[in-house]
Amino acid sequence: MIFVADPDSAFTLREQQILYYIAGGLSNKEIAGRLSLSEQTVKAHLSHMTTKCGRANRAALVAYGFVDGPPPRRRDDRAD
Repeated sequence: MIFVADPDSAFTLREQQILYYIAGGLSNKEIAGRLSLSEQTVKAHLSHMTTKCGRANRAALVAYGFVDGPPPRRRDDRAD
């Protein structure tokens, strides 16, 4: 898999990176190591992501990412 950021996503770049890695089967600890973050920071990002797209856990989040793609930005969030 190759990571390609989506500028129209409601997910931040970091959240998109985390989604990429969880889709690849990495643990929170492994993701933290790859992105030079703490495990707590990865968990916080995952929490924000599940809230943004209304999913309950990381497995549902990955399935959502593959089926629907990350949620689009709200119109008022777009940079002009």
